[in-house]
Amino acid sequence: MKKAIFLAICVLSLRPAVSARGYEPLANEGRDGLYARSVEQVLRLRDEEVDLATAVLIVSEHWSDLVHGRRHLATLDDMALEIRERLKSKRLRANFRAIPVINEYLFGELGFRSLAEANDPNDLFLHTVLDKKKGYCLSLSVLYLSLAERLGLPLYGVVVPGHFFVRYDDKRVRFNIETTSKGGTASDAHYKSKFKVPEGNEDSIYLKNLNKIQTLGCFFNNLGNSYSDVGNMDSALLALLRAVEINPTLAESRANLGNVYLKQGQLADAIYEYEAGLKINPEDPKTHNNLGNAYSERGWMNYAISEYLRSLELDPKFIDAHRNLAIAYAKQERFGQAVSQLRLALSLKADDADCYGQLGDVYSQMGEHEKAIVPYKKALKLNPRLAEAHYGLGVCYGEMGRVDDEIRAYKGVLAINPDMLNALVNLGNVYFGQDKYDAAIELYERATRVEPGEGMIFYNLGAAYSNKGDYKQAVGAYSKAVEIDENIGDAHYGLAFGFYQLKNYNLAWKHIKIAEELGVKVSADQIKAIKRHLR
Repeated sequence: MKKAIFLAICVLSLRPAVSARGYEPLANEGRDGLYARSVEQVLRLRDEEVDLATAVLIVSEHWSDLVHGRRHLATLDDMALEIRERLKSKRLRANFRAIPVINEYLFGELGFRSLAEANDPNDLFLHTVLDKKKGYCLSLSVLYLSLAERLGLPLYGVVVPGHFFVRYDDKRVRFNIETTSKGGTASDAHYKSKFKVPEGNEDSIYLKNLNKIQTLGCFFNNLGNSYSDVGNMDSALLALLRAVEINPTLAESRANLGNVYLKQGQLADAIYEYEAGLKINPEDPKTHNNLGNAYSERGWMNYAISEYLRSLELDPKFIDAHRNLAIAYAKQERFGQAVSQLRLALSLKADDADCYGQLGDVYSQMGEHEKAIVPYKKALKLNPRLAEAHYGLGVCYGEMGRVDDEIRAYKGVLAINPDMLNALVNLGNVYFGQDKYDAAIELYERATRVEPGEGMIFYNLGAAYSNKGDYKQAVGAYSKAVEIDENIGDAHYGLAFGFYQLKNYNLAWKHIKIAEELGVKVSADQIKAIKRHLR
């Protein structure tokens, strides 16, 4: 008896949604993929056993604790049952003639629509598309494919550089379905031209019918970007490693994995992935630009410049590449070429505050501080909260001796970014120069909390305390400085003076000798003064 009850419960738990019109199983009934509970389980399945909707909703549940994937699966089942009833009422079979019915139901009646830009990471997920009735190319295509697997339609995901769509292919009838255009059709030639599909590589994944695992691989690529956007780099790395493992010839996955490695400072790994991506799609300006960034971080400036130039050959209007090329030229003190690149960027986007700020930086590096002030002020007119432009103004005013303006500029930085280290230290130095030691001490102490491993900040703090006459606090700060870096000779000299004032002559002698050994100029009178007190 117990066994019979148990079996009945199991059978009931495996039944799909039942419509008011009576029970007829959907085409995906009984697939092992419906009962998967983890991504790892999904990836161990044969492709024909995968249920794409279940797989991506498992990922949704990892993304947000508020998602209940089974509820959304029930919604999909109900939608598929509704479409099937409409097909029956029109006496249509589940073949290519079903596509207009699906399009009218999804995009006409239910009002699903595409987003102009994929700026929100949440828009990747199937649960969000179902809840908000909007998505972008991949998320709308996943919805379409999820319904197709429930209706038994031969639909496949298709990827091209920077885009994803759906294809109907029953081996006799074949056409593409553009989910961002309400299910309209477009030829392969359209996609080749618009998205610059690389040619000549038979192993390429582009424009081919993808199986469900490969489609899931494309999803993991975008999932990695979503995690990266919200700062969860560990999850981003895991998703993109899966994406590359599933689709090693998808250039975007290689490039995006390279981006994560670059953010984490793993330059060799980043370069490897960028170069692998460019072997697949050598005409991608963004990957050339990002490879240039990796080379620049490594100090290989000539290689970086070559990649930026290649990026601009492919896309002369790529503002980031112009700006990065300007940075590279400035590092090589090729300031005229840096200015030219920034002028080109501004000709493409005249209201780019960051470009104006960068132009100010170049003039400042050239020592033309008065000239630098003009673009800095333009940057701040466009974006008053651009902390870097306020900081650049502070540096220029300091070089020009305009102390009041310098103070205002650094205060402007700290109002926006209270933890900008250089602004804290520089403003502290200004107050130090005005003998306003309490104000300087407050700023230096804030700086030590931002960067506790920088010995010179503790040296500055010690000097402020010493000039104020608080030798106990001075000794504490100087001691921290030499603990971090024992080769700061001036900190040892400060310790010698502080210990002398505190009448600890043995330690004063110890540190003045270290300072002398490190090349600090020590007068004979100071040596004699300490010696007189030694036992």
